[in-house]
Amino acid sequence: MSRASEWFGEKMRAFVFPGQGGGVVEPAAELLPAIRRVVGDSIPDQVKMFARAAWDADESRTLDVKPDVVAGHSLGEYGAAYAAGCFDLETGLWLVAQRDRFLAEAAEECPGGMVAILKADPAEVEEALGDAGGPVVANYNSPRQTVVSGLRGALGDAVSRVRGRKIPLNVSFAAHSPYVAAAGEKMRGVLDAAEFYVPRVPIVSAADGSILTTAESVREALKGQMVAPVRWVKVVETLAKMRVEEWVELGGGGVLTRMLKDFELPSLKGITFEDLRARLPQQAQNLLPRKEGE
Repeated sequence: MSRASEWFGEKMRAFVFPGQGGGVVEPAAELLPAIRRVVGDSIPDQVKMFARAAWDADESRTLDVKPDVVAGHSLGEYGAAYAAGCFDLETGLWLVAQRDRFLAEAAEECPGGMVAILKADPAEVEEALGDAGGPVVANYNSPRQTVVSGLRGALGDAVSRVRGRKIPLNVSFAAHSPYVAAAGEKMRGVLDAAEFYVPRVPIVSAADGSILTTAESVREALKGQMVAPVRWVKVVETLAKMRVEEWVELGGGGVLTRMLKDFELPSLKGITFEDLRARLPQQAQNLLPRKEGE
């Protein structure tokens, strides 16, 4: 594995994976036997989302489109870890199924929700929420989009104090907040029981934008990600510093690519995997100039 300092200064390609904002689609028929072996016939939505991300990652390899670095938003961090080769498909399905179960239990014990706030400065959102132990910032998505998590009874009042357009998310738990701490603790044990491999390409952590290059660092990052806020702004900053010139969004939806416009980074372009497929007849190897020797 190259040292981090060696990645900067080269033109790079990233794969990025959305969280639940990527939407839910039924898994490809070819994946159903593996999914049913792990979770049975009732397939949770988070497993369906991970399966879509894994399917895209596998297809990218058959198309010989390779990333230099990967990153994921919330649930998407499992897709990123799979794409980097940190675990096999069935391990990923099992991990995500447990994550889904623990969050469902958290929703029953501490009913909550999440609200996206658009066209508001993140610092203004933090100031409006204060630090009184109520709702908190869950996602720092972009300079113009922040997501707040909180208990159901307090969330509406808290976001009413914030300027900007509010969009309630279709979840019943307060992800990336202290309100799912019990779920996070359960997930730590599950992750400790799984086998992780050294990532084939570096992973940018959504917790702080750091670069992960070892199996244990990826495991530790996933242990904390259910409770810690998603700092996607830091991910984008790291990708820009690494001179990523274009990212490919796998897993469907295009939500991260649309959000990239908020950053006003002319050096970094985004494309969805679906759009990439349309470009492949014009030779996928021209997506980005590759490094000499590849």
